[in-house]
Amino acid sequence: MFQIRTLGEKLIFWALLAALSLFIFFPIFWMTSTAFKPEGEVFLWMPTLLPSKPTLENFVKALTEENLPTYLKNSFITAGSSAILTMLLAAYAGFSFAKYRYTGQRHLMFLLLSAQMFPFAVLLITLYPMLNHWGLTDTYFGLILSYIVFALPSGTFIMYTYFHNLPTELLEAARVDGASDFRILHTIIFPLSLPALITVALYAFMWAWNDLLYSLTLTTSREMRTLGPGLLLTYLGEFRNDWGGAMAASILSSLPIIVIFTLLQRYFIQGLTAGAVKS
Repeated sequence: MFQIRTLGEKLIFWALLAALSLFIFFPIFWMTSTAFKPEGEVFLWMPTLLPSKPTLENFVKALTEENLPTYLKNSFITAGSSAILTMLLAAYAGFSFAKYRYTGQRHLMFLLLSAQMFPFAVLLITLYPMLNHWGLTDTYFGLILSYIVFALPSGTFIMYTYFHNLPTELLEAARVDGASDFRILHTIIFPLSLPALITVALYAFMWAWNDLLYSLTLTTSREMRTLGPGLLLTYLGEFRNDWGGAMAASILSSLPIIVIFTLLQRYFIQGLTAGAVKS
């Protein structure tokens, strides 16, 4: 751990800390300020840091005149469903890789993790023809399936590292008492692995909630749009950009994920760090 002793070191430290804070928090401040500005003030030649006449018009318009509630509903359905399914599949796969031994186990795990090497767009190139052939484009199930494909490798690795550090003696004692592997997994292992399960679910949910590329490509109708393409196609266009409305809608759409992460951040941190120290 480094120590700051001289005045010069303290000045450099606080200057770097101030610059980093400005870099992180100024976009949030600017988004909030723009959301409360009337349309005429947003496009002033000399922009103002704070709105001269704060208004809630942008928020009211986003909730009443636009399709924001529909976009929120679609995002909750797709992100929530993909998070739950990813969590369950990753838990089963991670437990299998960590506690069982079978032919091709190591190669299968590396094959699963290798999907993370490819960019989002490359995976989408292969997913789109398959989903289109099966008639799953512009559907909830098709979008949920695409989110699982991307989040499952990372989720499986998180669960693998967590299960790997659970003592094998715990499973053997339960087997001696006559418990089946299915019962051991659901009544003993899953309750002990709650931080890791929540970590995987939260990771999958946040990725799906913030997605733009997949939802913009796989959904075409307005009724099926999620937040990413919905906000983009509603507020930004070739001839008119409603930046005040876009910022207000962005704040409203960010509130659910902020609340969820605030409530579950303790489990999220535990789940990420649990596999870092080998027991």
